Amino acid sequence: MEYSNNYVIVAIFIVLGILLPVVALTVGRFLRPSKPTEIKQTTYESGNEPVGVGQVRFNIRYYLFALMFVIFDVETVFLYPWAVAYNQLGLFVLVEMLIFVALLLVGLIYAWKKKVLKWNSI
Repeated sequence: MEYSNNYVIVAIFIVLGILLPVVALTVGRFLRPSKPTEIKQTTYESGNEPVGVGQVRFNIRYYLFALMFVIFDVETVFLYPWAVAYNQLGLFVLVEMLIFVALLLVGLIYAWKKKVLKWNSI
């Protein structure tokens, strides 16, 4: 009996998760004023007139730098709690952290050798 109650609760959450957005969007559609004009349907960027084309190709180096930033940002997320609790953790965790930092340094050296960090304005 208790086992089937868990499925009923999950089913209720699924039904509510589907119904609530549908009801909210439907009610909003009936309540909002609908007077489309040509000015309202033009494209705008933060209240300014758009300049140039909407789709611009970015240099792939932006993504590589962003990926490197995320990797070292995650490293900081792991290093900070380790540094705070270093006294209670002991030598084993120190060795694990050194291995973790060494792996990141190997990746950084590899990226450096492949000239990923060299910025060329094309």
